[in-house]
Amino acid sequence: MNYKNITIAGSGVLGSQIAFQSAFFGFNVTVYDINEAAIEKAKTLFAKHKETYGAFFNDTARAEKALESLHYATDLAEAVKDADLVIEAVPERMDIKKGFYEQLAQVAPEKTVFASNSSTMLPSQFAEFTGRPEKFLALHFANEIWKNNTAEVMGHPGTDEKYALEVIEFSREIGMIPFHLHKEQPGYILNSLLVPFLDAGLQLWAKGVADPETIDKNWMIATGAPAGPFGILDVVGMETPYNLNVAKAQAGVPGMQELADKIKTEYIDQGKMGVNSGEGFYKYPDAAYLQPDFLKK
Repeated sequence: MNYKNITIAGSGVLGSQIAFQSAFFGFNVTVYDINEAAIEKAKTLFAKHKETYGAFFNDTARAEKALESLHYATDLAEAVKDADLVIEAVPERMDIKKGFYEQLAQVAPEKTVFASNSSTMLPSQFAEFTGRPEKFLALHFANEIWKNNTAEVMGHPGTDEKYALEVIEFSREIGMIPFHLHKEQPGYILNSLLVPFLDAGLQLWAKGVADPETIDKNWMIATGAPAGPFGILDVVGMETPYNLNVAKAQAGVPGMQELADKIKTEYIDQGKMGVNSGEGFYKYPDAAYLQPDFLKK
């Protein structure tokens, strides 16, 4: 494995984390997004990551070096011209991902391996658009990857095992613990367990059974978990659950459009995007569920 140059396509919550993690562990990282406004927004996230990584790894100099080493591009051809690996972290919409891979296939060097960080979609859904299905697979990270350091590597039937093993080795080199899935599974291991849990919490809220704090408190007391579904959703951010529920609505699942609309009108339209915006279901940095007396009230 001889990866040196990594391009991260999409600089949102997870894309920015993957980029910073890779830079922190010494790789040459280029961050690609669709316009300068998105890049400027990403730079705000990277500044926060510098503080987080410096504190978590007790190495502020290394975090500062990682921040300074990042390169940025809004032209895809420029962003991937030397890439050994492109990790796609664009929004969870089929049309956006399809268009991205069709464009990427035209400009990426022959050597470049493509990996999707899609949370729920399968690599076989996009393989035909990549122009190199044998060099395409999924590489999925959990949120807050500096501490939740899992990397799920999942090929499709046409993936060459050689590239899966290379990506597993890359994952180790950026401080991850890799998990090699032997067949395609929507949601991998993590989200196969997590998404139904988050959906159950959202449904309780949407149906008016209980408010987010009550739901989280019940779960946390009963299981000893450090967070409930709404605390976790704030870390994920509102865009992903919104897009996933829109997709379910389009697939004909009853009640999903109403839930998506509720997330949009009560949170997204209000700028309450979760932890990174300072408010979601909770207000940050002093979220109620993080307070010592939350479970005692």
